[in-house]
Amino acid sequence: MKAVITYDGSGFSGFQVQPKKRTVQSVLNQALGKMHKTSSFNVTASGRTDAKVHALGQVIHFDTELEIPADRWPVAINTLLPADIRVLSVEKATADFHARYSAVGKTYRYKWKISSIISPFTRNFFTHLREKPDIPAMRQAVTAFQGTHDFSSFCSANTPVVNKVRTVHGISIEEYADEIHLVISGSGFLYNMVRIIAGTLLEIGTGERRPEEAARILAAKDRDAAGKTAPPHGLYLERVEYKG
Repeated sequence: MKAVITYDGSGFSGFQVQPKKRTVQSVLNQALGKMHKTSSFNVTASGRTDAKVHALGQVIHFDTELEIPADRWPVAINTLLPADIRVLSVEKATADFHARYSAVGKTYRYKWKISSIISPFTRNFFTHLREKPDIPAMRQAVTAFQGTHDFSSFCSANTPVVNKVRTVHGISIEEYADEIHLVISGSGFLYNMVRIIAGTLLEIGTGERRPEEAARILAAKDRDAAGKTAPPHGLYLERVEYKG
């Protein structure tokens, strides 16, 4: 079965199961394990999300022998889940479907909120800024990331991944009243790639760097050349795309 889920990452230590920690995967495994009367149930996701990172449209798959109509699955699972995670939809998948390996693209959204006082109601869902950054400068800089590049400068230095070439299909800076969003879609993303891009763009927006530096940072292929990694709670996995 293929399922689309959403969760508030604030109370999770990321997606993947970790010993003695509350994770999205462990909570899903427990709920589905109850339904299947087993303690060894396991779901597979399109990819991991870090602690405090949110998801609007994460995708998972799991095997089942239960004869439950697809439209009844969300209700059945959600009854067993805590309030900070919900199953939005479930459908029968083809035998060769894999939540991770069948994915052809993802979209992430990073959110900033401009406010002199951090509201307790938004503190877990935005990275707060006291002053508005230079939006035109940030929009000028994002054009450097469009297309296929080696994103070594925008990847955590301790990642074991060797090939750091990725394709960004679309990237933009959107403005909504007191909110600024970075929206980025691509074929795949390296560990911390979106958060490092977000942190670098903010430094451009605050005048610490110039917009033309974005291309030079890419060309450097060196993590030390880029800006700080933006906080996790401003990041959302918005959508996972599949063929067909």
